[in-house]
Amino acid sequence: RPERRELLKRLFATENEFVLDKFIWCETGEREDPSLQLFSSLLPLVRHLKITVSSLSDPANRSAALSVLRLATSGPLRTLSLSCSGGVPLFYSGHDLEEGLEAALTASPEHVGGAFLSHLDLRGVPFTLSQSLVRVLARQSPNLRSLLVNNQTLVCKVEPEAVVEVLGLCPLLNTLGLFYTSLSQKVVDELLLPQRCPLLAMELYCERFAKYIPPLEDSVWAGLKHRHPGLKVSLILDHTLPMDHFSSVLQPSVPLQHLELLTFTDLVQQTHLVTQSYSHALETIILQTTSSPELDSALRSLAAACSLLREVHCYCVVSCDVIRAFKDGCPRLWRYTLKTRKEPHPWRCTVIK
Repeated sequence: RPERRELLKRLFATENEFVLDKFIWCETGEREDPSLQLFSSLLPLVRHLKITVSSLSDPANRSAALSVLRLATSGPLRTLSLSCSGGVPLFYSGHDLEEGLEAALTASPEHVGGAFLSHLDLRGVPFTLSQSLVRVLARQSPNLRSLLVNNQTLVCKVEPEAVVEVLGLCPLLNTLGLFYTSLSQKVVDELLLPQRCPLLAMELYCERFAKYIPPLEDSVWAGLKHRHPGLKVSLILDHTLPMDHFSSVLQPSVPLQHLELLTFTDLVQQTHLVTQSYSHALETIILQTTSSPELDSALRSLAAACSLLREVHCYCVVSCDVIRAFKDGCPRLWRYTLKTRKEPHPWRCTVIK
């Protein structure tokens, strides 16, 4: 109804205490989606937008997502998250979504594009992001404060030189999500410049290609931590990264807040390493490993040392003593996945009220 549409428009246009956001799920498969037509006049008023594309194999869903994106970026959009759910079609490379995103964010006199964008999250797209796209995104959105392109695909095409360019184009960036292979000394040197704003968060995804690059040494992390004392790092070490490279990535001076070790192999030694290096900062740990009495002992030591832990998720069977150790030793713990016997997949976590 026209009066309802006018009411929604007024709500979307209010910027005081009202949060302007919209979650849109593109899954209908209809080329003329009536809901899209209904909200088309309101989308330029949205400030925070999350688009999820279901069934990538249906071109109509991808087309609907791009239509939403074009309409939303005709206004001063502030935050954008693009993700996909369901299976990925064979040989699908995401060129249409990449080109559509690039076109939507390209500024012109009649189109705002990415000029106001401060947060861009592409972690949920299942295809390899091109280096040229990342460069274009930075050029079109110089006010970016958060850029997350660590989408855990098989290959990373974003080289360190592109990251250096992004940092130069976006001086306000304080949150970065990257593949570990996108880091280098030149990237660190750019982050250490005195005129840069404080770096608050860094998410790094480490996979098999990380073994081909020199790791950041402990002194480099110490320098970053000194220059950016509020920095918190999240690390994901994938099962494709050889175990003998774990210690080179897990340097003691990393200000590690969140850690995922996804191996399904023995992680006793690595758990002891985490206890020794990160007891003062670690808040979340996720382990995909194998059960053993030695692991139980390592987990109890972890619980006793890491009092700041808020989440523990261990995807193997542990003893009752381990659960008790985390409950007693971690007063901030609010949820955990610790099982004393195998359960049907997926395991549900326990929330402490």
